[in-house]
Amino acid sequence: MSSVDETPHEPLNAKTDALLPDPGLAPHAWRPTDVDAKAEKRAERQVATLFGLSAVFTVLFVVAYFAIDSGVDGDTFIGLGASNLALGTTLGLALLLIGVGVIQWARKLMADHEIVELRHPATSSAEDRAVTVAALNAGLEESGIGRRPLVRNSLLGAVTLLAAPAVVLLRDLGPLPGEVVGEYEGAGLEHTVWKKGMRVVRDVVGTPIKASDVEIGDLFNAEPEAIFPTEENGLPELHGAQMQVAKSKAAIVLLRMDPDDYIPGKGRENWDVDGIVAYSKICTHVGCPISLNERTTHHLLCPCHQSTFDLADSGRVVFGPAGRHLPQLPLAVDAEGYLIAQSDFTEPVGPSYWERNMKDIGEQGEGDL
Repeated sequence: MSSVDETPHEPLNAKTDALLPDPGLAPHAWRPTDVDAKAEKRAERQVATLFGLSAVFTVLFVVAYFAIDSGVDGDTFIGLGASNLALGTTLGLALLLIGVGVIQWARKLMADHEIVELRHPATSSAEDRAVTVAALNAGLEESGIGRRPLVRNSLLGAVTLLAAPAVVLLRDLGPLPGEVVGEYEGAGLEHTVWKKGMRVVRDVVGTPIKASDVEIGDLFNAEPEAIFPTEENGLPELHGAQMQVAKSKAAIVLLRMDPDDYIPGKGRENWDVDGIVAYSKICTHVGCPISLNERTTHHLLCPCHQSTFDLADSGRVVFGPAGRHLPQLPLAVDAEGYLIAQSDFTEPVGPSYWERNMKDIGEQGEGDL
């Protein structure tokens, strides 16, 4: 049978207190930069050099962006795309050098103190908060940023230059509104392939539409004749992405109403053909295709967010989040009685962007659009 030791024991913390007295803090070891003015200046120059090199790599990023071809047949380096490799390397080094510079600054130039802080309740008292704010202010003072203009200015310069890669990369997201991308007429954000005399054709099948064949209440999805080039019309062919973009931008809805119901906007008195009107099919909210027609009210509803436009009143917004009316295509008829466009849209189609005047048609004259 095993015996049990019934001798009373002292509490563990009492033994610990007796065996492990408070060791205190070891003597402070001064850094070379704390006691040697030359070492301090040398460390300051090292930090400024790191920030300066970061600025150099930021500039090289911008240079590489414009100088190295990034297309399908672009330059390569050791089997990798030279453009991506150069951009990644220069931007990575620019950020790395700022980080290394800040670490070097903290290790060699900022104040060096040993601090012991006892655990305290989660909620600090007002006195503790005041002490903390004072300590933060003291830390800011001890960082030396106010009395080390070389370090401060080089850091500010390196960080400020990092805005350049951001601007360059944002510019690469797409064309500017007035910029023409591609070699076909109507490219860019401000124009479509519609032009004077171009016939209106049915979507998908591409057959032209006679005004006499459209009855009151009829609504068609239509496109410009340019989307369906033939030997007869002699229009240039579009392929691939160019054709898809051109088709999506130029899509329209064609509606015939009683001419007495139509209220033309200022300067739009001759934009309809006996009650036949045409509007962009692209919602001005976020660009969804509009397709739901309320026949009795001539209201066109966007299925995405329920923006509603009055086709009898210049495409004015009557409900929903859309911020501006639907662009209207001016119509006419040719010698054979087919519907044609008088011109391209007089304003950009699709969602609004910041370069565009956001006032709606009811707030200004047609000439201001």
